[in-house]
Amino acid sequence: MTGTESSPGADNALWPAPLAQGAVDATVTVPGSKSVTNRALVLASLASEPGWVRRPLRSRDTLLMADALRALGVGIEETVSSGSGADGPGEAWRVIPAGPHGPATVDVGNAGTVMRFLPPVAALADGPVRFDGDPRSHERPLHGVIDALRALGVRIDDEGRGCLPMTVHGSGAVAGGPVRIDASSSSQFVSALLLSAPRFNQGVEVRHVGSTLPSLPHIRMTVDMLRAAGAAVDTPESGGEPDVWRVAPSALLGRDLVVEPDLSNAAPFLAAALVTGGRVTIPDWPERTTQPGDELRRIFTDMGGSCELTDSGLVFTGTGRITGIDADLHEVGELTPVIAAVAALADSESVLRGIAHLRLHETDRLAALAKEINELGGDVTETEDGLRIRPRALHGGVFHTYEDHRLATAAAVLGLVVDGIRVENVATTGKTLPDFPGLWTSMLGAGETPAATATASRS
Repeated sequence: MTGTESSPGADNALWPAPLAQGAVDATVTVPGSKSVTNRALVLASLASEPGWVRRPLRSRDTLLMADALRALGVGIEETVSSGSGADGPGEAWRVIPAGPHGPATVDVGNAGTVMRFLPPVAALADGPVRFDGDPRSHERPLHGVIDALRALGVRIDDEGRGCLPMTVHGSGAVAGGPVRIDASSSSQFVSALLLSAPRFNQGVEVRHVGSTLPSLPHIRMTVDMLRAAGAAVDTPESGGEPDVWRVAPSALLGRDLVVEPDLSNAAPFLAAALVTGGRVTIPDWPERTTQPGDELRRIFTDMGGSCELTDSGLVFTGTGRITGIDADLHEVGELTPVIAAVAALADSESVLRGIAHLRLHETDRLAALAKEINELGGDVTETEDGLRIRPRALHGGVFHTYEDHRLATAAAVLGLVVDGIRVENVATTGKTLPDFPGLWTSMLGAGETPAATATASRS
């Protein structure tokens, strides 16, 4: 299967994207961050004492992570708290750490965090751990993690592919020490080694030796969470060498962590305000965060909206005009699909740069966006490292998603103002955003959903 083909078992049902009947005016409660939830689960599983992950995201990627850790012997108990204050009420996962063990089998689905963060954990196990997943997972690069672990003395059988399926032969310990990797295709290679490094005998020194690293905010998120769990981390930002991260060996603390809303998943809802000239409020938007999605405030303001961080959350307002942008999205590439959809509706050309690495994500996102928007009458061309988008009048049609959740949400944004867009396999949004269709129609005042909350009133 290539990156722009659906697998034979894909759900090809077509979802009619709702057309907005006016300016959106809604409050949308976005579920928790996938990136924070999965990092928190890994750190809690390696801690020296039990911990809590409160308000976790329950989506395909996070449930795959939880199940994978359980397969390695970690206890994860799901509870619903009824307390008040910062930690409740809401769902919570109690994580009871245990030395990882094999033999075990891990299903990664198509979750980059699972396929990359868990091999170093498996290297600490006392037996073999086999990793496999969806067909597309076999095409996503893992060489950075595989090569690094081999350099640290870990035995891995991948038949020379540099990707799944593979088996990590854990020996119960990893010596650790200095390692050089090329993480230019995914910052997750760096995060993967850092997360387990406190448990390595010598910690780790990760030196990136390739071209510019993508998605640096995600590495900063990893570092912040490690430090909060008691790890000593030296980074380029803290006076260390450029492109070098050091983690000292130490015991990790069991934390009581409340997961932030997933700001990247807020993108289609903020875009709804922008393209309809309406207003959307996202409660609990943090004042300080390492999430790349926080850049939406700046990017969508540059495209014609305005925002204010209030006691109620982030209030974003569209003006009825959408302006094209020239933007380097290298550090926030996951936001590209929705930004591209908004750009296709703008009044001037947009150039999105620095995102060649998106060709290696859930699908080849650059090729998929160009093809699907152009099939609707658009004018999108691929560049060496991004997209050039010239606005054209769009028409209805089928928007294929290639089992990529962010392609589906981008299509929904276009459907707000382009009649007749039908989205193939909108259920793929369950990867990170449970019941997206219900939340989307609730935002438009067309229904309610128990899985997530949206309140709307027509302006």
